[in-house]
Amino acid sequence: MNTVIHIKADKEVKENAQSLAKKLGLSLSDVINASLRNFIRTREIVFSDVPQMTPELEKLLDKVEDDIKHNRNLSPEFKTVEEMDKYLDGL
Repeated sequence: MNTVIHIKADKEVKENAQSLAKKLGLSLSDVINASLRNFIRTREIVFSDVPQMTPELEKLLDKVEDDIKHNRNLSPEFKTVEEMDKYLDGL
């Protein structure tokens, strides 16, 4: 069941957020709902102008770094597009 939340926002903030959401193929409601779900899931709100990684991304990057360290799940270096195509076709 959907419900309506009324919030006050600066007109310019609302318009910029709507514009960006539209460019991403989303509605402003989609963006706000995603933000609320993230708040519920993480139980935190981050106010920063510096991008931060999510815990999920940090775990994924730890796995990638471990794979690199142990030379796993890596493709070889290719000198030509043809070499790359041949390698990928063989997978």
